[in-house]
Amino acid sequence: MLPTGLKDNQLRESNSQKVHPQPMEESINQNPEAVEALISKIFTNISSLKSAYIQLQSAHTPYDPEKIQAADKLVISELKNLSELKHFYRENYPKPVCVSPQDSRLAAEIQEQQSLLKTYEVMVKKFQSEIQNKDAEILQLQQQIEEATQKRGKLEKNLKLRGLSTKESEGSGDENGFFPVDLTPELFIFAVEAAFKAIHDFSKPLINMMKAAGWDLDAAANSIEPDVFYAKRAHKKYAFESHICQRMFSGFQQESFSIKSDNVTFTKESFFHQFLALREMDPLDVLGQNPDSIFGKFCRSKYLAVVHPKMEASFFGNFDQRNYVMGG
Repeated sequence: MLPTGLKDNQLRESNSQKVHPQPMEESINQNPEAVEALISKIFTNISSLKSAYIQLQSAHTPYDPEKIQAADKLVISELKNLSELKHFYRENYPKPVCVSPQDSRLAAEIQEQQSLLKTYEVMVKKFQSEIQNKDAEILQLQQQIEEATQKRGKLEKNLKLRGLSTKESEGSGDENGFFPVDLTPELFIFAVEAAFKAIHDFSKPLINMMKAAGWDLDAAANSIEPDVFYAKRAHKKYAFESHICQRMFSGFQQESFSIKSDNVTFTKESFFHQFLALREMDPLDVLGQNPDSIFGKFCRSKYLAVVHPKMEASFFGNFDQRNYVMGG
């Protein structure tokens, strides 16, 4: 056992000795596999962090709160992982006793380049967002141009159907108040198609009312067009459309369309201009405003010709509608 004085001297000498940390190079050389694994984790974590940051930027354009929240959590998670790797490295690989000025300068340059890289990434994302906004504006303008082109085509088609050219539509009318309109094939086609559609639309409810009133549609079709073989029973609707056409177009070979009116001179031009004016209006409004006009008399005579008294009685049980029409 050592004397007390000798023991105290040894302790003082031991405390007076400086303990130098182990150099980093020696620590790294002792376990290179661990260092390589750590570096690999750092690069993987940085890549994941970059991906999470890109997702966060993308979630802002267009703005999506749910995607922003999810991307924000992912960025925070990757930053935590990077911080854990940093603490792990400091605990297991302490800094060397001294660092050369050259190493310090190199580290500062690396940090500066990394900061510039982050700045460039933010600028690239900003430019990409602006490009997307411009693309959206271009697409919207293209849609507006397409819609305007379609509207222009419709307007040009309407002008052609009216027999009006662009120059004629800009000019004034003649001394009688009529535009110098010419008959065109397009106007004739429009009139034929409109008449066909009107007859088809009128025949459907007429047939349905005949069914409801208990009419024998086969016998009625045969009475209109006898000795006709129909490939399908549904084709008999054309017989009723034929009946409507025969009644509606009866008298069209005459200049007055078989309309009798005192002190009125009928001309093709006057009827034609009335047609152009009325085709832009609601027929019911025209009849309500002037039921005794030439157009009103034409409609009255055609209703009485198309709807037979027996047919009307079977539909309504009386002749009130017929008497109402006949009374103007």
